[in-house]
Amino acid sequence: QVQLVESGGGLVQPGGSLRLSCAASGSILSINHMGWYRQAPGKQRELVADITSGGNTNYADSVKGRFIISRDNAKNRVYLQMTSLKPEDTAVYYCNFLTGTAYWGQGTRVTVSS
Repeated sequence: QVQLVESGGGLVQPGGSLRLSCAASGSILSINHMGWYRQAPGKQRELVADITSGGNTNYADSVKGRFIISRDNAKNRVYLQMTSLKPEDTAVYYCNFLTGTAYWGQGTRVTVSS
């Protein structure tokens, strides 16, 4: 059984940085897309960034220039480097792996506040 586990969330001041990590446990092959989504209180879950197996990336306009997504195919891990964080980045962040099935992590909370 495949499980995704996120880590790296926490409380950070505006302008600060965090690095999120997501690792898959269990056997998982041919991961096409890896992505990060977030859900703020009272809002729908939204795509933050995703990356293909070939390394092509896509970002939400709200995070372009501030966040970087990367992946380690050998380790089945995906990362999200977040810089210049803003209060509006506060949300629960979820990682997502797409094979023939969509896998989701349990989420890690990011709070940006002074």
